[in-house]
Amino acid sequence: MELAQYFTKINEKAVCCHLCPNECTIKPGQSGICRYRKNRDGVLYAENYGHVAGFGIDPIEKKPLYHFLPGSSILSVGTLGCNFRCDFCQNWSIAHGQRDTIKITPQQLVDRTLRENSIGIAYTYNEPTVWYEYVYHTAKLAKEKGLKNVLVTNGYINEQPLDRLLEFIDGVNIDVKAFNDEFYKNISKGRLEDVKRTVVHCARKVHVEITTLVIPGLNDRPEEIKGMSKWLARINPAIPLHLTRYFPNYKMDIPPTPPHRLYDLRDIARENLEYVYIGNLLGVDNNTYCPKCSNLLIKREYIIAAPGISNGLCVKCGYNVYGVFE
Repeated sequence: MELAQYFTKINEKAVCCHLCPNECTIKPGQSGICRYRKNRDGVLYAENYGHVAGFGIDPIEKKPLYHFLPGSSILSVGTLGCNFRCDFCQNWSIAHGQRDTIKITPQQLVDRTLRENSIGIAYTYNEPTVWYEYVYHTAKLAKEKGLKNVLVTNGYINEQPLDRLLEFIDGVNIDVKAFNDEFYKNISKGRLEDVKRTVVHCARKVHVEITTLVIPGLNDRPEEIKGMSKWLARINPAIPLHLTRYFPNYKMDIPPTPPHRLYDLRDIARENLEYVYIGNLLGVDNNTYCPKCSNLLIKREYIIAAPGISNGLCVKCGYNVYGVFE
């Protein structure tokens, strides 16, 4: 348990949490929507501080981050809780359920990372921003040791805490659930505009990639993907977009996304974006090619390599490739 940051007292007993746009008003003995920021006698505490629900070494591509030190490994770690309520949640057992945790201090996690063949730490699995204090303390220690810090997030965080955290973050994958407000309101219980703000803010400061889980009938309309790709292109057309195949999970039993739908939507997104990938589908070509000359930049098969990039440039035509490569 750790004293929470970003809250104010409403009166002697109730508090308001300002970490995310939910802005929860929390009475004594109660928690916010995320379940782990709890009011104890008029003071807000982060009850999941140091409680690790899962960790392990993953390929960086699994985050997914395709343009961030490709072929490297990273220690992934997560806790319990989430500030969304997505009906299709792929990690519902820790986001909305209960699981045994182990206590690991920030220093212990950094020490463990240094012993592994890892470039750093990915805060992932559940929503890492509801673990804010632990992520902040750990990321700061990791940065001091020359390690990389990566967030895999839904982007639902207020600007002030986000800005402070980004001082120690190197890369972010933001899950843009859909590009329509009704989806966020009815299925994720959030607001699209707040997520869009986070994408814009992060893109100014760190490496960013975007993931959208494509769910048939809910967020897979061609005009929606076209709208999202145009919006991303206005920020930076080189931001990679991952269109990921949905499978039934948690409360949602809609059949899996048809492969042809993903290919069609990829083609639409490519009209505006330089790098679009398909996730959760075997056999798809997810190599990276130069947007200018079509040279193979990054090969993603059994062994991941970047033969077409040198000093961040295409070796054939000199095009500046978006990403972190050293």
